[in-house]
Amino acid sequence: MNIKQSLLERSGSKCELCSSEQNLDSYEVPPVDSANSNIDVDQCILLCDTCRGQIIDPDTIDPNHWHCLNDSMWTPIPAVQVMAWRILNQIKAEGWPQDLLDMLYLEEDVQTWAEASSSTSDDDDEPTLDSNGAVLAAGDSVTLIKDLVVKGANFTAKRGTVVKNISLTSNPKHIEGKVNGTRIVLVSAFLKKA
Repeated sequence: MNIKQSLLERSGSKCELCSSEQNLDSYEVPPVDSANSNIDVDQCILLCDTCRGQIIDPDTIDPNHWHCLNDSMWTPIPAVQVMAWRILNQIKAEGWPQDLLDMLYLEEDVQTWAEASSSTSDDDDEPTLDSNGAVLAAGDSVTLIKDLVVKGANFTAKRGTVVKNISLTSNPKHIEGKVNGTRIVLVSAFLKKA
């Protein structure tokens, strides 16, 4: 049985992200191990043309299409979890995807896969650094080094507060994290890696 047939059987002949039954084909979830020429069905998902097109060309992404991830992110299939996590991260500025990300739990190896990137352009990106110059990564814990007034939330984040499981943003000078149960953006210069 080839990979596409295995995926059709696994998915019930539906796109594993949006459940469409039209124009289905296999998609290998990057990064791909170039040393290993054998493609494993566990590294692939079955996608419709719409999902595939938006994944391959992120400039065409339609956030409304991805409300389907509210259901598909709960799959036990790691490759589907990885793509759901990546897409939700890509569109989290919309607001609602962040709520889904907050609920989504990935095993450690699956989280590592989800955070891995297939593009080499990420190597050129400026890293996010704390006040001491330490590189921050998604999932790290940080400590505030000064009191920060949180505009719009009517509270002050106190010096010494630990923010766990941070998320990186597209701006290397900012991170996202929860303080007092509220998800806020913090300036990395006012943080120290815990």
